[in-house]
Amino acid sequence: MSVKSVTHMNFRGDARAALEFYRSVFGGDLAVVTYKDAGSVQDPAEADQVMWGQVIADNGFHVMAYDVPSQMPWDQGKNSFFVSLRGESTEEVTAYWERLSAGATIVQPLAPAQWAPLYGMLKDRFGVVWVVDVASEYNG
Repeated sequence: MSVKSVTHMNFRGDARAALEFYRSVFGGDLAVVTYKDAGSVQDPAEADQVMWGQVIADNGFHVMAYDVPSQMPWDQGKNSFFVSLRGESTEEVTAYWERLSAGATIVQPLAPAQWAPLYGMLKDRFGVVWVVDVASEYNG
């Protein structure tokens, strides 16, 4: 038996745009269920917002997201979570970095680090902080 961990991101009205953006970066299939689709509309203005959504790709990328309803508290926070993206080659990681960085704030430029052939950190245009690196053996 195995357990899989998937990052679940919470938005306030931007979930669909975020999922579409991540699909454009990583490929894969986008699935979205709106509050209207699920018959769970509390506020008519939010009927077309995402109650559940995900992007899942053959390359292993998988995220989930939803729009937090307005009647529930929500604070995006500064660093409430990071999404860790680790690839096997510098070419693969650099290509993802270049696409993720569109409209992003670069926290740490993508460059060689003591612990990885490449490492970088950015906050994407949706406020999500990504740590990106090339996997390497730990020789502690």
